[in-house]
Amino acid sequence: MAREDDVALARSLVGAIPEAALACDPERLAIRAVNDAAATLLSRERSALTLSGLSDLAVSGTTAAGDPVEDAFSAASADGEPVAAEVDVAVDGDTRRVRLRAHVTALGGREWLVAVATDVTAQVRAERGNRWRARTLDAVASTLPMALFRCDAGGTVVRWNERASEDAGYDAAGLGGRAFPDLFDDRSAVSDGLARVYRDGAVVEREATLLTRSGEEVPYRLTMGPVTDGSEVVGAVVLGEDRTVEAVRKERLAVLTRVLRHNFRNDLNVVTGFSEQARNAIDDPEVTAQLDRVVETADRLLRLGETARKVERLLAEPPEPEPLSLSRVVSSALESVPAGFRASGDVAVDVPDGIVVSGVGRLPDALAELLDNAIRHGDAERPRVRVSATELPSESWVSLVVADDGPGIPPAERAVLTGEETQLEHTSGLGLWYVHWVVTAGGGRLDITESTDGGSRIELSLPVPEDG
Repeated sequence: MAREDDVALARSLVGAIPEAALACDPERLAIRAVNDAAATLLSRERSALTLSGLSDLAVSGTTAAGDPVEDAFSAASADGEPVAAEVDVAVDGDTRRVRLRAHVTALGGREWLVAVATDVTAQVRAERGNRWRARTLDAVASTLPMALFRCDAGGTVVRWNERASEDAGYDAAGLGGRAFPDLFDDRSAVSDGLARVYRDGAVVEREATLLTRSGEEVPYRLTMGPVTDGSEVVGAVVLGEDRTVEAVRKERLAVLTRVLRHNFRNDLNVVTGFSEQARNAIDDPEVTAQLDRVVETADRLLRLGETARKVERLLAEPPEPEPLSLSRVVSSALESVPAGFRASGDVAVDVPDGIVVSGVGRLPDALAELLDNAIRHGDAERPRVRVSATELPSESWVSLVVADDGPGIPPAERAVLTGEETQLEHTSGLGLWYVHWVVTAGGGRLDITESTDGGSRIELSLPVPEDG
C-alpha cells in the first residue's frame, strides 16, 4: 500500500496538471490521487474516486476497442511511450466517451501511472454521424438510376457510384484522381459549370458529351451542385444522365414531324387550290357556301401547322430573355400581319416610346398571333383592336393589353392555360399556348378577361430589365 507521504506527492503532481488527471498504482491501477478537473469531468467526489480503480471507471470494464482496461495500460513504463485508450464512463445518467492518455513517472522513489482524461464524446458522436451519413450516401448512390461523381475542390474525381464507372468504362484506377472535365468532349463547358459551382455555390446544368474509355460518345445531361463545409464550398457532386435513348427519340420525332408537316402543308394547299377553282366554277349558292367552308377549314389547318412549327422551335431551343423596345415589338408584330388582312380591321396603338421590357426574341411573333386572332375572329364588319401599354406603379412591370370587340375567347380555349383542358375538350388554343410560352419564357404573365366592348382583353405583364 502506498505511504501517506507518497500519496501526498501524487496529489501535488496531479494538482499541478491543468487537465483532468489521476494518479494510479501502476500494478493494480488503483486510483490514489485526483485533481479537481478530473472530479468535475467524471462528476464524482474525489474521495469516492480514490476508493476505486481505473477499471471501475469503464461502464463495461473494457475499453471502447473491447480490451480489458488492465491489458490496455499494462504496457506503460517509465522509459516507454505514453499509452492511450478510450473508455465509456457513466456521468450524470449519460454515457460519455473519455480518452485516457497515461504514462509512468517516478516520484519520491516510487512509480505512478498518471492518466490525463479528456472528454471526446462530441468528437466520437460527430464521427459516428459522419460514418452514418457516408453509409447512407453510399446506399443512395448505389441505388441511383444515374451516374454520380464526387469531386474535390480542384475538380478531381474522388468518389463515384457503379453506374458512373459503367457509363465511363473506367475502373477505379482510371477514374480516381482524374480531372472531371477531362471525361468530356466539350471540356470547357464542363469546367465553366464547375467553376460557377465553386464560385457561387450554385446548382448548374450542362449538356455534354461523355467520352468513354472505348472512344464511344455518349450524350450526357449533367447537374452539378456544391458540397459545403459551413459557408465554404469544398467540393462538388455531379449527377450524370445518359441521354442516348432520349436523343435518338427526339431525332426520330423531329424527322417524323418534318415529313408530316411537309406533306400536311402540300396536301392542304392542293385541297385549297382545287376547292377555290370549284367554287369559282359553280353558281349554286349552297355548294359555294360548302366550298367556302372547305377553304376556310384548310386555311385554319395550315395556320395550325405553322403555329405547331413555331412551338416546336421554341421548345427545342428555349430562348434567353433580353431587353426589348416595346414600341418596336408592337411595330414588328403589326408588320408581320398580312397587309390585306390587317386592312380589314381597325387597330389603334397607344404604346409610348422609351418603354423597355425583358422578353424573348419571339415576343413580336406572339403579339402578331394575338392581333391576327382578334381581327380574324371578329364578328363586326370592321373588327376593332386596341393595343396599349402602361408602366405599372411598381416600376418593375409593364402592362401590354390587346383588347377587341369580338365574341371573346371561349372558356374551353382559356382552359389550355390553366391545365383544365381534357381529351374531350381539345380546342384550337395552340396559338394561345404559343403566346403563353413566349411570355412566360421571358418571365412574364398572361391574363385573359373581358374587354369593355364585350370582346376579349388579353394582358401581358412583362418585367422590366434589372438594369433598365
